[in-house]
This record gives sequence, structure tokens and C-alpha cells, in this order.
Amino acid sequence: MMKGLFTAASGMKVQQVNVDVIANNLANVNTAGYKRTQADFQDLLYVVLKEPGAQSGAGGFTTPSGVQIGSGAELVSTTKVFTPGVLEQTERALDVAILGDGFFEVDLPNGQKGYTRDGGLRVDGDGALVTAQGNRISPPINIEDAADKNITIAPDGTITVKDTLTGATSTLGTLQIARFPNPAGLRSGGGNLMFETASSGAATLANPGQSGTGTLGQSMLERSNVNVVNELVNLITAQRAYEMNSRAIKAGDEMLSEASNLVR
Repeated sequence: MMKGLFTAASGMKVQQVNVDVIANNLANVNTAGYKRTQADFQDLLYVVLKEPGAQSGAGGFTTPSGVQIGSGAELVSTTKVFTPGVLEQTERALDVAILGDGFFEVDLPNGQKGYTRDGGLRVDGDGALVTAQGNRISPPINIEDAADKNITIAPDGTITVKDTLTGATSTLGTLQIARFPNPAGLRSGGGNLMFETASSGAATLANPGQSGTGTLGQSMLERSNVNVVNELVNLITAQRAYEMNSRAIKAGDEMLSEASNLVR
């Protein structure tokens, strides 16, 4: 059977995955804190029919290049690209954007730690500071009777409130930021959450602006870093590559058909 059929088929498979990744990026173009994903590919094993530099004939000459035939392509990884997203100014005091490196750490109901760049914070019925999904910020911060207070979040994460009735001002705590040696190694878990892995390294908590973490911006949200124009160009490129590989399969089929008709 012609090797080119399987080689082209592998090309169609990887381009199909590429389209899936691009489609997910486009679907999350308005997701707060979302970081675009790129698919990384590598070539497959080569069949070496003649080694480069091998002797050619009895004259002792060596060939300047050999004969090596590839076996196609495969997906090697999907990588998160942590470039900054577009900052959107809002009018909510609890909307917070991380201006630089880092993640908010949250406590999940199952006791696990999660990490997110989505700074659309809320206050739950117990006065705890939570994400839009209801996961509590870690370390915990409580804001009781939030409707009666003016809330200020400083760039260094310090949260102060001013009682609109009495005018009293108090400091409630500090929002901390988690940082990883290799954020690209985090595992995506949906719900704007990422999880620590052996590849990402252990999380290090620090106050904003310290130990390489970014500062905080109040009343703003970081939107997705997906560039729609670039993703559409990537989509067209992937579609054309898929089409070219399908044509290679068709060409191989026609060649096999011609060979089978030689005996007629």
C-alpha cells in the first residue's frame, strides 16, 4: 500500500485538531481572563533509505545528502499563551484585573485549590469574597453588609471599606496572587479555572507587585487575549492544509488505480 496515503491522513488528523483548538479560542473571545491555546505539531519517524554521507559506489565518494522519507505529522502539545488580554473599564468596585503575572487562588467545594485570571468578584450570602462561579478567594476575605460600604482595592491588593452611614474606614485584608515557575504547564479545568500540575511547579503566594507578581487594577476586567483576525487567518490556513492533504490522498488513490489497470 502506498505510504503517502497514511502520511497525508496524519496531516488531515492534525489539521482537524488544529481547527478544534482555533474554534475553542474563538468561542472564548469574550471570556474574562481566557488565554488562547495554540496547537504544536512535530514530524513523525523517518524511513532512512540512504544515510547522508554514505559511500557512493566503489570510487570512495560520499553522498552529500541521503534519502529520508517522512511519515507525516502528529500533535505534540497544546500550549496556553499568557500574553496580556484587553483591559475593559467597568463601574463595579469588585471587578479586579491582574496587571502582569499571576492568578487568583480559590478554594473549591471539594477542598482543591484552583487558579483563575477572572477578576469579576462577588460577595456571597455569608459576606465572603467569591468568584462569579461562587468559589471563595484564598486566603479568605469577608465583606459584611457590602451594599452599605464603599470598597477600595489598592494596586498592592489592600482592601479597605468606608461605611456610608458612619463614615468609618477599615482595612479588611489583602488580595494575594499566586505565581508559577511554568504557567504553561497548568491544566485547564473549565469554569475559568486552571490547576497545578507537576509541570507547572508549586504555586507561590505573594502580595501584588511582589516576587514578580503583577499589580491589581480596580473597576476593570481582563478580557480574552484572542485576536479574532489572527484566529480567522489560522483557521483558513488549517482548512487549506486539510484540503491539500485530502488531495494528496486522492492523488495516491488515482495512482493505485492506474497501477491496478495495467494488467487489463
